[in-house]
Formats: sequence, structure tokens, C-alpha cells
Amino acid sequence: MTHFSPPSPARTIPAYPAKVAAKRSAVIVGADADALGIARSLGRAGVPVIMVDTDVRRPAMHSRYARPFAVKAMSGLGLIDGLLALRASIDHSPLLFLTADRHVRSVSEHRARLAGAFQIRLPEPSRISQLLDKLTFQHLAERHGFPVPRAIGVHSKKDFVNLSEIRFPAVIKPGNKEVSSDSKAPRAQKVWSREEAEAACQLILQEAPDLIVQEWVDGSESNIYFCLQYRGENGRTISSFTGRKLRCWPPQMGSTASCTAAPEVESELRHLTKAFFDRTQCVGICSMEFKRDQRTGKFFMIEPTVGRTDWQEEVATINGVNIPLAAYCYELRLPQPEPEGIGRPLTWTYPPSYLRSIVRSALVTEPFPDRQPSAGRMKSPCWSFDDPVPLFFFVLEWIRKLWSPHRWLELTCQCPQVRDAASAIVASDDQVAGSPTGTVPPALPVPPKAL
Repeated sequence: MTHFSPPSPARTIPAYPAKVAAKRSAVIVGADADALGIARSLGRAGVPVIMVDTDVRRPAMHSRYARPFAVKAMSGLGLIDGLLALRASIDHSPLLFLTADRHVRSVSEHRARLAGAFQIRLPEPSRISQLLDKLTFQHLAERHGFPVPRAIGVHSKKDFVNLSEIRFPAVIKPGNKEVSSDSKAPRAQKVWSREEAEAACQLILQEAPDLIVQEWVDGSESNIYFCLQYRGENGRTISSFTGRKLRCWPPQMGSTASCTAAPEVESELRHLTKAFFDRTQCVGICSMEFKRDQRTGKFFMIEPTVGRTDWQEEVATINGVNIPLAAYCYELRLPQPEPEGIGRPLTWTYPPSYLRSIVRSALVTEPFPDRQPSAGRMKSPCWSFDDPVPLFFFVLEWIRKLWSPHRWLELTCQCPQVRDAASAIVASDDQVAGSPTGTVPPALPVPPKAL
């Protein structure tokens, strides 16, 4: 197999690459903003793209760079059958790009059926299962000596005794991220004491049987960093990009609302990411999220992503490191695009989450000066001059979601003053109705889903 050298830190793949000798299609599963970024990263280089989703209204299904294909389900046998039906309609084996953990789990479990039909580089099934679970990732990292915050697993009330080993504040997360994706449990919940942790775990365990309670790493949203990579045969690093978040939604523990390049820590985080994935024999598309302790400056690994792209994957492309195209060229044994330097870093921004973060910052008392975007130009995945139609479908999607009471409740829960007022109103209503306690209820739980 031809070997390709990884891009050097000083020279990166251009955001608008030259055309490649594309012969095979790329199939992208999931048609959200991240998939749209992948489609543009590949399509602008002349790669034919097919976008797969259950909903033809999803924005990326209407990109000029992709041909839409509807399936009946986005996980399990429904997804696999849909992919095989797509394969029967074309005369070659396309490359497969996944955008969610449930896609990765389904494709991994049914890889024997997909063998020969699609081309995708994945770790071994057992390794995928380990890295998709937060608690088994924690154990792997500890076993191999990588820096992770202290954490314990909680599976039932009998595990509450182990909370004495944790320094608070801490964060509670379902071991399986798919639970929070399905709105069954919060993605993450910060707690300030053992008593609060026990009460929160007792509630969340009803929907998520496996929890991880992890010590909180001091720092703002801009202390969260990530390293995106594509790893080829024998773990060879084909492409790598390091960035930092500027804003999240929900605050502190949610998905990326805005982010940019972080060349100042590229060497350190690239080395840590490579070392971990080397030790765990992870290949294909992957990434690692870090948080920097603002007191000590030490980086801690928070969680990996394996087998799929990240939500903010396009930030690498707009800053010169086109990871999807590098993966495509590597797997098809095409020459890698000629690296090219880039000037001031660009900021990737997802407008709904970013604007809600701005509103929240205005409503709370503490300032967030370190969460402001960098001086570089901002770029949104929702709009592009050469691909304008998806914006219309983004707007339609946002309008539909604005009518959902759940979205307003989520914003309420992120604003302490409004949340406390809402709790007081609920308490007042309870007293009028003859509440036996007459006490103000605890703060409303944070809904798990973000717009």
C-alpha cells in the first residue's frame, strides 16, 4: 500500500482544494450541519457525494454537493438494509462516513453484511464498544497512564458509597451517550456535593443504568480543546487538527457552539491523542476532547470519538486541514492534496447554539469575556455562497423547533434567575393546591437536547 506523509503543523490542506481524480462516491450517514461540512469538504474537490437520512427535509439533503437518499431508520437493521439498497443502485463500493455513535455501533455490529459493499476503516468491534462507553474509556486511560479526571461508576444505589472517593464539584454522565441523544437522560449534570450527586444519580438511573461520576476540571468553555485525526493502516496519522471551543450549548457541558484553531497546543495534544489511539489500536476517523485545568495548566482527556466525524469537523477544513478529503485520498490511494499555509484562524459557529449562549451570558451575573470569538472571521456551516439552499431548510427546522415548549424550558433552565423564578412559581402553585411540604422544589433539571 502506498504510504502518505501526514501534513506538517506549519503547512495544511487548503480549505478549497484542487480537484482530485475522484472515481468513487462518498456516502455520508446523517444530514445535519456536520454532514453538510463533510459534503462541502469533499464535493468542492470533485468527489461525488450521497447524503443518507430518514428525513428529506434535513438541510444537508439539499446541498448542491450531495445527492439525497432516504432510508427508513438511522440505526440497527433499518439503516443497514437502507445502505445495502443504496449500494445496489450504484456500480462501485463507495467510502462510508458516519456522523453519530448509533451509526458507528450499527455498522460495526453488521460489518460482515456490509463487507465488500462499502469501504470504511474502523477499529475492532470490541475496541469500538470500549471507546463508545465513557466508563470503559476511563478504565482504559487509567490503565495506560493517560491523564483523566478521577471518576467512579454508578450502576445502583449500592455504588453511592464510592462517592466518598470523589472531590466535588463533579459531573454525572450516562456511560452510553446514545441515552442522552434519545432524550432519556441529561447529557451531563454538574453537582456540587455528595448529597446532590446521590439525588441526581437516583433520578438518572431510572433511564440510564450505567453512570460515570467524574471530578470537575476547573476552567471555562474556552479551556476545552480537541484533536481531530484520521489514522490509516497500523495507526499511521494521515491528517490531524487541533482546536479549542469558545462557546458550548448547553453551557460548559454541551455541544460546540463556536470553536477555532489552537496551533499553540498542536504539538502537545497531537502527541497525547496519537499515543492514546496507538495504545488502543484505534484506526479510521477519530478525535479526543481535552480540558485544561485553569489552575495548573494540565490537560485532561475527557472523551474520545471513534468511527465518526465530530460535530465541528468542518472547523478543520476552513482552517486548512481537510480531514475528510485526506481520508478519501488515502483510502483510494490517490495523491494527498498539496499542503498550503493559512493566515489568521477562522471561527466555526453554529448560529442557534451560539445565539442562545450569547443570550444566556447576558442574563447571568458573571461575565464570560474569555468565551468571545477570536478576532478571526466567523464561518457558519449553515450558509455558504456556493451552496445557499441548505440555509432555507435550516431556517424551517429552527422554526419548527421554536414551537416546541421543550426548547423554551431548556433556555429557562440555563438561566439561574429565570430558573429560580420558575421554581418559585411552581412552589406557589403547589401550596395553592395543598402541597404538604410548602417548600420550594429543587432547581429544574437540565433538558438533555440542544437545538
